[in-house]
Amino acid sequence: MSKQYDVVIIGGGTGGYVSAIRASQLGLKTAVVEKGKLGGTCLHAGCIPSKALLRSAEVFANAKHGEKFGVIAPEVSLDFRKVQARKEEITERLFKGVQHLLKKGKIDVYEGKGRVLGAGNVSVRLNNEDEDILLNCQNILIATGSRPRTLPGLEADGKYVMTSDEALQMEELPSSILIVGGGVIGIEWASMLIDFGLEVTVIEYADRILPTEDKEISKEAQRLMKKKGVKIVTGAKVLPETLEKGEGVSIKAELKGKEVPYSADKLLVSVGRLANVEGFGLENTTVAVERGIIQTNEFYQTNEPNIYAIGDVIGGLQLAHVASHEGIIAVEHMAGEKTAPLDYTLVSKCIYSSPEVASVGLTEDEAKEKGYQVKTGKFAFRAIGKALVFGEADGFVKLVVDQESNKLLGAHMIGPHVTDMITELGLAQVLNATSMEIAHTIHPHPTLAEAIGEAALAVEGKEIHA
Repeated sequence: MSKQYDVVIIGGGTGGYVSAIRASQLGLKTAVVEKGKLGGTCLHAGCIPSKALLRSAEVFANAKHGEKFGVIAPEVSLDFRKVQARKEEITERLFKGVQHLLKKGKIDVYEGKGRVLGAGNVSVRLNNEDEDILLNCQNILIATGSRPRTLPGLEADGKYVMTSDEALQMEELPSSILIVGGGVIGIEWASMLIDFGLEVTVIEYADRILPTEDKEISKEAQRLMKKKGVKIVTGAKVLPETLEKGEGVSIKAELKGKEVPYSADKLLVSVGRLANVEGFGLENTTVAVERGIIQTNEFYQTNEPNIYAIGDVIGGLQLAHVASHEGIIAVEHMAGEKTAPLDYTLVSKCIYSSPEVASVGLTEDEAKEKGYQVKTGKFAFRAIGKALVFGEADGFVKLVVDQESNKLLGAHMIGPHVTDMITELGLAQVLNATSMEIAHTIHPHPTLAEAIGEAALAVEGKEIHA
């Protein structure tokens, strides 16, 4: 049995299904092959379930500290099974929404394992079936995503050692946890679990947590995580060979030339993600894979012109919204549409810890490395009325501006709801806005976004409420 398509997409995650919808809009006969569930990692094992848990943790923490709002609730308790049930309910609702969108777009979905046989052929072994279906196609789009990276000797066992995949499925919370890795995922889990009432220790190899963020943001994030009660150890190299399991876990880390022991009920390994480049037939092609990622051009074509790849499997910014935009560019290129390469400096990045972190563009150090003479504007949320009303006045907005042109080069924020505010500054960068154009945009009062306007004024020393 064989079928003919204009494009077959291997992987039905965010990048894959968004690509399919755009391809359908362009009139391309489209199929998606997904061995698990449509929505992929983001919907089922990443973005959505983790944020659902983070929200529950935030509500629990707020309830415990309701007295400062005049709300007295001395008997606050947590039912983690209901927390997990809410997470599953949200995920299932969105999953059904994705299914509806693909059905609406007349996109064929094959639930099974796809395998590239060559530039124009994909075989599919449907789940619970013994025979393969052959899909003939003009183009193939690889959107196979990534999986949690582990460290040799710290592989997940589901009981003592976990990655984020296993952590999302916990039926009950431990009393304490060690988190190896202080990057985005590690800090989100640290924030969540401290709010759930665990003892949390983060061990980070770099000299600061969130090492890809602006240094001032990292410093403030570390201060505020410690303020919440998270123990943070930086400049520490975990020694997997010292891992012991029994009554919980214990491990040593090399810190300033000494081996320091750490122990907890469980250990979460959060050291990045690995691209899924195995198991779907790349060896049957000449597609180049270097350093564990598929190589493409600016339109996401591999060295085989009819095979494209997007998302985590090509490295770069491993973000769902990036994969989506890469996929749109790829299928538009397939269809002969005029399209422009993605400017990754215009991509907003978000960290959903409490407090939140968001950024777009260059950090101050990156701007200087690129030869810019920079000036900065910074404004704290403690001077913003809405932040005080929320009871979340920690953090600040920082803008990095080119001294010569006043063009915005980067924006960095830590504080309440900044993940919802960063898009304003992303748009400002798309439009090549200057700091004074941002400052002259009237920000309603009282709103958290007033901090953006004040930070823009601060670039010229004209902030009002400092």
